[in-house]
Amino acid sequence: MILGDSLTAGLGLPQEQSYPMLLQQRLNEEGARYQIVNAGVSGDTSAGGLSRLDWALEGDVRVLVVALGGNDGLRGLPPEQLKENLAAIITRAQARGITVILAGMEAPPNYGRDYLVAFHKVYPALAKEYRVALVPFLLDGVAGHEALNQRDGIHPSAAGARIVADNVWKVLKPVVKASP
Repeated sequence: MILGDSLTAGLGLPQEQSYPMLLQQRLNEEGARYQIVNAGVSGDTSAGGLSRLDWALEGDVRVLVVALGGNDGLRGLPPEQLKENLAAIITRAQARGITVILAGMEAPPNYGRDYLVAFHKVYPALAKEYRVALVPFLLDGVAGHEALNQRDGIHPSAAGARIVADNVWKVLKPVVKASP
């Protein structure tokens, strides 16, 4: 299950080019018997992800990738609120025996350095506290690269989505390999 926002939903891309579908292709190639469920909702914040968590975790969810926070940062929502929401998501998933992977996000610079630093610290702090695997920055190698983003400069192009899939795969692959 990948719980995310428009980046996960694959906004502006054919579904098969979204990074969750690219991850499904890799799982299939590895012979891993997992099905990716894309629970990306455009515009979603960490609070929105938390509000739909129970629905997202219905069924036989073994691994949860939490890829939220981009819209929190774009809206200038308090980093403390982001941390509380993500902590609640992680705690509730772990209580169900689900392995959690946290995908980090960065805030845009327009809210100032203090906000930027506080936002940045949320993800590694949560990964350490809850002992979850961390994708340091979901858009690493994509953010700020015009050729790897759609015209809005926010959402990855097909080429950018392949890099996002690479970023997640580096952390997901060992988790999947370790699972029975």
